Amino acid sequence: MRTQQARHASPRQPKSPHDVQEATAAGLYGIIVSAAVMVASHAPTVSTTVVAVLVTLSIYWAAERYARIVAERIHQGHRPRWDTVRAQLTSGWEMVTASLLPLGVLVVAWLLRANLRTAIVAALVCSTVLLCMAGWRIGRQGRLSRGEQLVSTAVAGLFGVALIGLKTILH
Repeated sequence: MRTQQARHASPRQPKSPHDVQEATAAGLYGIIVSAAVMVASHAPTVSTTVVAVLVTLSIYWAAERYARIVAERIHQGHRPRWDTVRAQLTSGWEMVTASLLPLGVLVVAWLLRANLRTAIVAALVCSTVLLCMAGWRIGRQGRLSRGEQLVSTAVAGLFGVALIGLKTILH
C-alpha cells in the first residue's frame, strides 16, 4: 500500500511506480478513446471534431475520477477525505493530454489543405504510432525479451490499425 506521502506527492517529488503505471494506462486509454471519437464522429468540421474529442475525454476523465471516489466511499465505509478528493481531481489527466498530439496532427493536416477525412486519417496514424511507441516502451521497461517487446508493440498498434480500418469501412 502506498504511503500518504507517496500518494500525494508534489510535482517536484518523483512519482511512485503505481502513479506512473496509472498515468501510462490513462494515456493509452486516452489515445484509444480519442481515436474512436474521431472514427465515429460525424462532425462537419475540424473544430467540431476537436471539441468532440476533448469534451468526450473530459467526460470520461470526470466519470473515472467520480467512480474512484465513490468506490473508496463504498469499500472504506466513510466519506473520502479532502486530500483524497484533491488527489483524484489532480490525477489521470493523461487521458486528455495524450490526445493533444493526434489532435495537433488533425489541425495541421487540415491547415495544409487536407480534407476532413484525410486529416482524421493522419491523426489516426499518429495515434497508432503513439500506441506502438507505448507498447515498445512498456515491453522495454517490463524487461521483456526482444520478441515479447515486438508482440507488445504489435498488440498496442493493432488498436490503432483496427480504428483506421473501422474509419475506412464506416465512411
